[in-house]
Amino acid sequence: MLKVGDKLPEFEGINQDGETVSSSKLIGKKLVVFFYPQASTPTCTVEACNLSDNYSKLEKEGFQLLGVSGDSVKKQKNFHSKFAFPYDLIADETRNIIDKFGVWQEKKTFGKTYMGIVRTTFIFDENGICTRVIEKVTSKTAAEQILEG
Repeated sequence: MLKVGDKLPEFEGINQDGETVSSSKLIGKKLVVFFYPQASTPTCTVEACNLSDNYSKLEKEGFQLLGVSGDSVKKQKNFHSKFAFPYDLIADETRNIIDKFGVWQEKKTFGKTYMGIVRTTFIFDENGICTRVIEKVTSKTAAEQILEG
């Protein structure tokens, strides 16, 4: 998994509108990249909505946000449209970005072991250097966790 001090990996991803988002264009402002297991699931919705509800506070602190999951563009579009998120959601079906950040890991739920996205938030400074990794994301207070750093 990416750690504090690491550089923002180079990547291109497709957002909910089918547009390419390039990591090189995200340098210059503080950046929050949050990974979530699946669009439109209860916990992921709580997290994404918390970030959306607190977007103006995050923006005031100089943050730009980017959400990433392995969902399709269509699924991301539906999720984005339903809640009118003010930030992009990346559809990383090939797991290119997910793998670069190291968030595809073994998980356990109800005694079942499987591979999946571990809910993680990465914070980068204006130069694209990772300043914080939030591994224990609390969906209901995701924005507060970012702002308390």
